[in-house]
Amino acid sequence: MNLSTLFFVFAFLPVSLILYLVCPRVCKNALLVLISFVFYAWGSPVYLLLLLLVTVFNYCVGLDIGNCAELGQRGTKFLLVIGVLFNLLLLGFYKYAAFAIETLNAILPFTLNAPSAALPLGISFFTFQNLSYLSDVYHRRAPAQKNPLDFCLYVSFFPKMISGPIVEYAQFEPQLKSHPVTLYKVSEAVPMLVLGLAKKVLLADNLGAAFQSISALSSGSLSGGSAWLGAICYSLQLYFDFSGYSDMAIGMAKLFGFDFDANFDHPYLSASLTEFWRRWHMTLSGWFREYVYIPLGGNRVSMPRHILNLLIVWVLTGFWHGAAWNFILWGLYYGILLILEKYIFAPLLKKLPKAARHIYTMLLVMFGWVLFSNTDFGSMRTYVGTLFGIGTKGFLDLAFFYYIRNNLIILIMGVLCAIPLIRNYIVRCSRKKPEVTSAVLLLLGILSIAFLVYGTYNPFLYFRF
Repeated sequence: MNLSTLFFVFAFLPVSLILYLVCPRVCKNALLVLISFVFYAWGSPVYLLLLLLVTVFNYCVGLDIGNCAELGQRGTKFLLVIGVLFNLLLLGFYKYAAFAIETLNAILPFTLNAPSAALPLGISFFTFQNLSYLSDVYHRRAPAQKNPLDFCLYVSFFPKMISGPIVEYAQFEPQLKSHPVTLYKVSEAVPMLVLGLAKKVLLADNLGAAFQSISALSSGSLSGGSAWLGAICYSLQLYFDFSGYSDMAIGMAKLFGFDFDANFDHPYLSASLTEFWRRWHMTLSGWFREYVYIPLGGNRVSMPRHILNLLIVWVLTGFWHGAAWNFILWGLYYGILLILEKYIFAPLLKKLPKAARHIYTMLLVMFGWVLFSNTDFGSMRTYVGTLFGIGTKGFLDLAFFYYIRNNLIILIMGVLCAIPLIRNYIVRCSRKKPEVTSAVLLLLGILSIAFLVYGTYNPFLYFRF
């Protein structure tokens, strides 16, 4: 089910919230599990059985790990390995098997048949959350969950089910016992929901339309200026699409009494790639740091081993996003750049003015998104060449000025909303004149609904990952 639809906004969410508020306290978690299962089954009912299978398996393995640890018995590491392998093999079958077979077919003298199973919604996210659970129980960061309904809620809680944020079990577990809905949480949740929806339908969708128009131009008619303009539009679209979903998910969780960590912190303000990845998709970066980078030794190892650790983490980060070589290339691109930034560029970057460091960061980030967005290497090579003036007649042409003129307002709004200027103004205004803030939120809500009524179906970009 898509969060940016009229049915979800006016039917599913309010009905779910009313049922939750009138439900007896002892049944609230069970009701949330039922609501989450309906939410998931709405888009792919056949995969609800898969979700149940995965949930039951991880619940049983986690319980066994916890019992063995409590009794001082051996075998906890074996159980952890079995649990990790099961989750990764399941993810590998649905997400990567076809890609692996296609790659083998390109080099083998015979042809293998690739599986045709559709990718279950949210499998990357709930797999990582199950791995977080098993690891946290094994390392005693949290106790094994003995209540099957509470564990179901952790795995399937619908706000974070499809596109995150990724919530580690050690953070979620204390809230399972008590997550009261307070007026303060509701006052935080409503603005997040409205602003998240506005980011998606007012900014991301319109920026995406501009990017699609530009990228649809033939290679001979695409100028360097138009190519860079397309990269800017896609960079802003991806940010508002995913941060909009995260805002809505965190806001919805607050409506049901849960608190999640922020997923974005104005990443396009960054003055280095290291800073950028501390601000972008923070829950994914935190997961890889906690469950991959640190177990590999982190930075408390020799320089060659540290470089290897960074490359492993970033190749896996790229591969997590999709079963295609461009995602691996994108991950390797950031791994190499972050290594260079740490060991070679750091002294130089410190001497540069902040504006220059910011420009350096944004140019590399936008180029990275070009690699990220093109799964076809032919179109990627053509687009990258156009960015640098290869295969094009010039940098500026009439098409560039046409797209600038038609999208100037949305580009300006996108840049202004990507920095905390407007947010800080709203916060200051809400303290002095709360009625003005309420009026702005109401206006944004009305505009967003109007765009939903007259717009076309356009799901969140991260649904595909």
